[in-house]
Amino acid sequence: MNASQTRKKVTVALFVATFLAAIEGTIVSTAMPSITGELQGIRQYSWIISIYLLATVITTPVYGKLSDLYGRKKMFVIGALIFLAGSMLSGVAQTMNQLIWFRALQGLGAGALTTIPYTIIADMYSFEQRAKVQGWMSSIWGIAGISGPLFGGLLVDYISWRAIFYMNLPFGIVAIYLLASSLKETLEKRKRHIDYPGIITFTIAMFSLLYAMTLIRNEDGSGSGSAWLIGALFVFSVLFFVIFARIEMKSPEPIIPFQLFRNRMISMANLDSFLLCVINVVVIFYLPLWIQGVYGKPATYSGLAMIPLSVAWPLGSILAGNWISKKGLRFIAVAGSCFLLASSIGFSFMNASTSIALFIVYTFLAGLSFGLSLTSLTVAVSSSVGWELRGSAVASNNFIRTLGQTIGITVFGLLLHTGSAEQIEASVLAGSLHTIFVWVAALSVFVVLVSLSMPALKQAEQQQRNAS
Repeated sequence: MNASQTRKKVTVALFVATFLAAIEGTIVSTAMPSITGELQGIRQYSWIISIYLLATVITTPVYGKLSDLYGRKKMFVIGALIFLAGSMLSGVAQTMNQLIWFRALQGLGAGALTTIPYTIIADMYSFEQRAKVQGWMSSIWGIAGISGPLFGGLLVDYISWRAIFYMNLPFGIVAIYLLASSLKETLEKRKRHIDYPGIITFTIAMFSLLYAMTLIRNEDGSGSGSAWLIGALFVFSVLFFVIFARIEMKSPEPIIPFQLFRNRMISMANLDSFLLCVINVVVIFYLPLWIQGVYGKPATYSGLAMIPLSVAWPLGSILAGNWISKKGLRFIAVAGSCFLLASSIGFSFMNASTSIALFIVYTFLAGLSFGLSLTSLTVAVSSSVGWELRGSAVASNNFIRTLGQTIGITVFGLLLHTGSAEQIEASVLAGSLHTIFVWVAALSVFVVLVSLSMPALKQAEQQQRNAS
């Protein structure tokens, strides 16, 4: 088998793995009513999704560092096997508590599937080819957004909600086989140091932070016990982050190498990614609410109105992949941020009489901006360091993105007022959403400024071409 065929097999395996991780959120959301109905656990509804995200966020930087130490293939296979074990067990769960634990296990594996594929692509391809392949890989998230609800609905209606978990098994096994049999790695034989204290303190700090945010998002805040717990979790999180930082500064192999943040390109790309994902979560979650609550349209209509976002996102990713080597990373990032600013300003001026045609235009521009910007930032981060730090660099960027979404949904959730508890009042909802969209427009200005401040990356691009 020649090198080209081997590379194609590995790429197919990575695309399949990324699709499984990407579709997991949307496909499970569709099945939640059936799951809670059968397992009698409506009060634990949110934890089925939240625990998966918590586990994924916490393990993302860990897998990134371990892939630098022990190789991409080994850590990908381990993570994929954990993900599949969690999927299989989730499918046989008999109670909500069991399902929550099994979803946590699934998330522990998903951290590898959301990070290592991008790192392997950066290892295998030259700078020009890498941009194109990572563009296609980024587009998978948009495709998953379109197909997830459809597949989930079909499986739940015609088979069972359990099938949405079993579906991962055959595809995951194929992905593991293709990658394990095709990817060849040569690692320097030396004693490896695993930063166990760093892993433990980081896990405690992140779990405390994200659990507190989950409580803020899911609780009404009326109970003093709940407020006390949230406050205690934040204090606990800060304490362990301080301990984690001290450990990392002394560790020979830190989980999150702080030297990454001295790299201006990585620092600016991470800041840009954070702001983009804070905005991204508003677009994904609150635009459907505008359609249903302000326009008074049904859920099906809301889903159709969001199709431009799901189409434009992969389109932007593919265009970014094809244009990066010709126009440069900073140009693509700035172009994406300008599209975002235009769409955000449009959203901030919407009212109940705004035409659906304008809504679709704004939504399309937002999707295009996410595809262009996030793809260019992924390539920028992976192209700014060598092999020995690439896994950690890509993982840190993915971690920052998920953290941005988590903080975004929490903070903007506090700004959302729907009126009476019995039903959503359109006028009150429109006012709350308008406030949120104005804040998003203000954040978009910062995204433009950060994009303009990014280095041109000419030196990094040349270094990567020479190394390839």
